[in-house]
Amino acid sequence: MDFTGHEGWLIGYVIGLVVVLVVVALVVPILLLAARIGNQAGSILSGLQQAEQNTAGLKGLNETIASALAIIDGLKRGRSRLGG
Repeated sequence: MDFTGHEGWLIGYVIGLVVVLVVVALVVPILLLAARIGNQAGSILSGLQQAEQNTAGLKGLNETIASALAIIDGLKRGRSRLGG
């Protein structure tokens, strides 16, 4: 291609090419990291599901604590009635 007398076009093409190369150089690492995160998502999900199963028994803990406190409170009241 002959750019004689049209150096502005040549400069424009070079600047455009440089901009495209810079954008590609910035986007490619982001896409690689996104792919890596996506690959790890499955193992993270299974770990969270296992943690949910391991802690499922704690669901009724507040009720258990409240029941225990009520029993202790009842014992204290009974003792005070007995003069202890």
